[in-house]
Amino acid sequence: MVGRIPVMDVMPLVDLGRLPAKATVGEPFPVSASVFREGHDKLGAEVVLTAPDGRRRPPVRMEKDPEVPDRYAAWVTPDLPGAWTFEIVAWSDPVATWQHAAGIKIPEGIDVELMFTEGRLLLERVITTLDPRDPGSADASTVLQDAIEATTDTKRPVGARLAVLQAPELVGVLATHPLRDLITVEGPYPAYADRTRALYGSWYEFFPRSEGATKDVKTGKVTSGTLTTAAKRLDAVAAMGFDVIYLPPIHPIGEVNRKGPNNTLDPGPDDPGSPWAIGSKDGGHDAIHPDLGTFADFDAFVAHATSLGLEVALDLALQAAPDHPWVRSHPEWFTTRADGTIAYAENPPKKYQDIYPVNFDNDPSGICAEVLRVVRLWMSHGVRIFRVDNPHTKPLAFWEWLLKEIRSTDPDVLFLSEAFTRPAMMHGLGAIGYHQSYTYFTWRTAKWELEEYLTEVSHESDHLMRPNFFVNTPDILHAYLQYGGPAAFKIRATIAALSSPSWGVYAGYELFEHVAVRPGSEEYLDSEKYQIRVRDWDGAAAEGRTLAPYLTRLNELRRAHPALQLLRNVSIHWSDDENILVFSKQATLPDGRKDTVIVVVNVDPHAARETVVHLDLAAIGAGDSFAVRDEITGQEWTWGEHNYVRLDPYSEPAHVLTVRSAR
Repeated sequence: MVGRIPVMDVMPLVDLGRLPAKATVGEPFPVSASVFREGHDKLGAEVVLTAPDGRRRPPVRMEKDPEVPDRYAAWVTPDLPGAWTFEIVAWSDPVATWQHAAGIKIPEGIDVELMFTEGRLLLERVITTLDPRDPGSADASTVLQDAIEATTDTKRPVGARLAVLQAPELVGVLATHPLRDLITVEGPYPAYADRTRALYGSWYEFFPRSEGATKDVKTGKVTSGTLTTAAKRLDAVAAMGFDVIYLPPIHPIGEVNRKGPNNTLDPGPDDPGSPWAIGSKDGGHDAIHPDLGTFADFDAFVAHATSLGLEVALDLALQAAPDHPWVRSHPEWFTTRADGTIAYAENPPKKYQDIYPVNFDNDPSGICAEVLRVVRLWMSHGVRIFRVDNPHTKPLAFWEWLLKEIRSTDPDVLFLSEAFTRPAMMHGLGAIGYHQSYTYFTWRTAKWELEEYLTEVSHESDHLMRPNFFVNTPDILHAYLQYGGPAAFKIRATIAALSSPSWGVYAGYELFEHVAVRPGSEEYLDSEKYQIRVRDWDGAAAEGRTLAPYLTRLNELRRAHPALQLLRNVSIHWSDDENILVFSKQATLPDGRKDTVIVVVNVDPHAARETVVHLDLAAIGAGDSFAVRDEITGQEWTWGEHNYVRLDPYSEPAHVLTVRSAR
């Protein structure tokens, strides 16, 4: 039933409160609701968080939205991981109602003594609520007694009596010791606070078979890298400031219907095939490709990554090559077509003859048990993050079950959804438990597209999914990067790293790899999905053909500025040029100071742009004039509401400004 003080349209709610809203330890999130009542009496509302240990946190007063009638909101911050709840408490505020009426009626000479009498009765009620054990109760009682005396002292001028009742001292006491009538409680509603890495992190993806691989100059034969040689590359990844090293599947690769270079159907005897075609005579999802090494080698890889501050994320791709052990032992886990063959994966016109999708409607309990076993196996070898391939092609009910099972015993284990699909499915995957999600960021390149998308992910879908802005992937090379030159790589990295708390880079990005297999395609030429790529990292660094120093600087800034580690704090500003994107992020530090970063970026990789940038000073909490420092170039300026900028993509396409001081 509707409460005596209606509280409706509560946010954040996921699936009408059946599922928890997204939260992170230390990250503020907004709670809002429509709160109203009949008539004109004043009311109040607050949010009360209850921690996983059952302890209630001090209430946080909700403020009325100045632009939306009857909408109240407050920001609350969970400080422990686990399952939280929040309640909204609303009440009729008789003191505020009287204060409003008295401030209008008494100066106009309307019901003067009646208003003073009603005020006295309210003040006497407040006195009865004082706790004598409270050290401040005596002072509060004195202030209240003085006010009560003013309500009855008809010898004083009416204006003087009213002034006592409107004095700041009394207002403060009444705020500290409020009267609440008709109290209504709505909730509890669930929210789940994950560990910080669920929200914030810099991801780097590489194929272990390419790291340390060699090519014979005479024969052209390529020798695969191993987990041991790949571990040597981790130092460079950590030096660039990345937090997560993500590995595509490291399992045995199918030999039946193996793909050759550039997704061809005629592989040579030395072609390695796609790592996503999982399974062969050497094993399935619970095995390591023999060319890469052993579980001991994998454990050593994880240990070295951990020593460098890197978490290892492993791909979880629930599909099988035709020669996967599952196909022999559990053919019922797949779809059999009318001609008796097992259906391979298709997304017409694309065909994946080397992959059999799992049919989750055949023996669901057996499939669930096997997947849970596989996930726990890799967890036992130090994997606490899984990047899940194509989760949108499996039932949501399965994922909800699996993620709940893992969370029940290992709530620190995280799952990233790789689902470039319809919004409903992407939001659904986030709602049922995925901690992070790939996004449409790759395809948002124009200023207006980016403004809309940053607003969406930070303020509209934030209770459902956390974005991870990958600038490229092994199978997504956007035309913007193909034709934008090195400036495009710098621009996209800047926007991704500084607008989203989680972002990612696929190896080769820092070398400006940009050639597509054919015009109009987003596939790389000589894609690493189908062949081993030998890169000369040292040579590129020696010749200055690398973006690594710039990526390092971006990650340094992310670590130095708490504002860049949050999602829900993006503010969009304005410029007079259709190619100059302006946004800011702000966080409140433990000592009360503000950490503010303003990003101004030219999204046109081909031409210099000059324009005037217009800042919303209220959003950044600055005065008319304040000092800023460009954290890329070291230059300093005095900025205000309107500022001239010129950004040349061939030198520095962006200003990354920290607000140094206000004056």
